[in-house]
Amino acid sequence: MLALAAVVFSGLHDTPHVWPAVLALAVLLAIHLQYLLGALTGFRGAWWTIAVAAWLTYLPLALLGPAWTPLCAPLTGSLLLAAARIRSPVLVAAALACGPVLLLAPRPALVQQEWAIASPIAGLVEYALVVLASRAHRLAVARTDLIHRAVAQERRRFTRDLHDLVGHRLTVLVLKAELIQRLVETGDVKAAGEVGETLVLVRALAGDVRAVAHGGARFSLEDELAAARALLESVGVRCQIDVSCRDLPGGIAQALTYVLREAISNVLRHAAARECAIRLVERGELVELSVWNDGVRPSRAHEGGIGLANLTERVTELGGWATVGDACNGQFAFTVHLPR
Repeated sequence: MLALAAVVFSGLHDTPHVWPAVLALAVLLAIHLQYLLGALTGFRGAWWTIAVAAWLTYLPLALLGPAWTPLCAPLTGSLLLAAARIRSPVLVAAALACGPVLLLAPRPALVQQEWAIASPIAGLVEYALVVLASRAHRLAVARTDLIHRAVAQERRRFTRDLHDLVGHRLTVLVLKAELIQRLVETGDVKAAGEVGETLVLVRALAGDVRAVAHGGARFSLEDELAAARALLESVGVRCQIDVSCRDLPGGIAQALTYVLREAISNVLRHAAARECAIRLVERGELVELSVWNDGVRPSRAHEGGIGLANLTERVTELGGWATVGDACNGQFAFTVHLPR
């Protein structure tokens, strides 16, 4: 734009209307710059700016002569941007004709034929630069948004895995520590064995923390079922396990492992259970895991927490759903359905 202004101003130095021409040039370029900045920022420029620009492009030709011809190029650029916005081929044709139409003027001496022909090229160059800059800006915004989403997703994964994996181990460790304390107080010889199991749990907890940090947690559903039975029976809860489906896909087995861990943690945390039943069955194309227990405390009957929300999110990602039964008569049931 500055180069174009210099070309026009150099052709006006010997005209008697220099200062009115400079004022008109400044107004025209200011209006055009405002329209370009609006196009770059996604703002839809008003049509009156194009109308004023067209008026300031053609009307001064009669007074200032051929020196004013190069200013057809900014008008071409503005019309091309407007045509792209409303997808109008008619407006594209009008934009490309802004300069060449002057060749039909009855007084050819008022027109610089070279600039009349070159103005569509200059307008196309301006249009291309503005469009590329606008798209680069949109891509930068999209990339930033994608990065923020990825960070939020990783933060969510870390929080969810930390709760589902480490939280379960910590619950078991607390129970084991309380059991050891009671055994030591009573002088029971089983205390040494419980200390050994607690050390195993501490080592497993360290492994879980590393798995959460690196996002590579992998567990066996069969081992988790056996561990659930052993853990429940060690605290005096009678456990019944019914498994009628094997060889589950890896993603399904991992999700069910998390579900089982959270369900057992809830039994230990929020209930004084005497019985617990775990059923893993296949119904048509669905795999169903349900955990039932008694001994639900009234104050915990309608409590919700992050654990069940995490599990619901996990199974939803796999196309399944979770149902939570009403905690009535001190009983509670949690069921997950997943497509095999």
